[in-house]
Amino acid sequence: MGHACVDVYQGAVTALVPFFIAEREYTYAAASGLVLAASLLSSVAQPFFGAITDRWALPWLLPASTVLSGVGIGLSGVSGSYGSTLVFAAIAGIGVAAYHPESARLARQASAGSHAAMGWFSLGGNLGFASAPLMVTAVVAGGGLRLTPVLIVPALAGAALCLPLLRALRATPGTGSATRAGIDDPRSFAILSLAVICRSIVFIGLGTFVALYAQERTGGGPSAGAVALFLLYLGGAVGTVAGGRLADRRGRVTVVRWSYLLALVATAGVVVVPGPVFYVFVALTSAGLYIPFSLQVTLGQDYLPSRVGTASGITLGLTVSVGGLASPLIGALADATSLRTALMPLIAFPGLAWLLFRFLTEPPAPRLGVPALPSPGSGGVPGGG
Repeated sequence: MGHACVDVYQGAVTALVPFFIAEREYTYAAASGLVLAASLLSSVAQPFFGAITDRWALPWLLPASTVLSGVGIGLSGVSGSYGSTLVFAAIAGIGVAAYHPESARLARQASAGSHAAMGWFSLGGNLGFASAPLMVTAVVAGGGLRLTPVLIVPALAGAALCLPLLRALRATPGTGSATRAGIDDPRSFAILSLAVICRSIVFIGLGTFVALYAQERTGGGPSAGAVALFLLYLGGAVGTVAGGRLADRRGRVTVVRWSYLLALVATAGVVVVPGPVFYVFVALTSAGLYIPFSLQVTLGQDYLPSRVGTASGITLGLTVSVGGLASPLIGALADATSLRTALMPLIAFPGLAWLLFRFLTEPPAPRLGVPALPSPGSGGVPGGG
């Protein structure tokens, strides 16, 4: 639930783009620059926070980073200039960056290495993503960007949800560093990181522009765009949980390969198919991109078992956020040609991710180096799996 509250602010940046374009008359490139600001700071900061959590447990980062994310988004709509708006978007990105490495470490520890359990943890983030466009539209559509401070409420709720976790950690011995036994495989981790970058480019590119593209392809208004963005995020709720369960039976690498083939076909449908069927392809694209999500996180942890925090920071942060670097390029191309032309190159990236996974094999799951956290039934961490 805490993961859901913080990932609202990852989805909120892209959900606000149509409103910045409509109310402030930003160009596609300028609006996508806000996504870049949040992504760039997140990409730089997450490996840094991951390296720190490899040495020291910092559970207090969870509530602090959640509040920081909410403050950044809450103030972005009331800032007086484009520059200050960029700053607040970047602050939100830093908050998101600080949250994920430590939370991924604790979630893997609490789940005792279960892929299905990590899928449930990732589901929380997906639900946050999915609720962001609906929440932003409900708050901003009626009163404009001046109401964005209301969006701080989920951050306060998320920080409050972290308090039982902090109490459980204080009462549980052996919840320090996340170092685990095993041999690092930097080659496989590098290949995995490239695949995650490919996924990120597609997901963030669609997340930035699918709301606008839906209005163009279906002839609807802002509500049509909100539905498309909601489907892009909500489809991941099913995909993430299904991915964890399939991986426990078939193996992570095999499941991810098939998922990227699905994403390849579905992304092509999003770009070229008009009318109501457009929404079907959006949902399929979401499933194809989200099934690999938690699996790639645990693969990264198993390829770098001695540096779990760093691996989490890179797979959840650096490589995911690098996709935001492509958004201004897509926006500039859309300004020069059309949005459809600008989205065409995204079709190739799921295929590239599939090709990269052809060079990967299933790693052995290393033994956790510390005791698991208490189960929910024993009064420990809520939602531990």
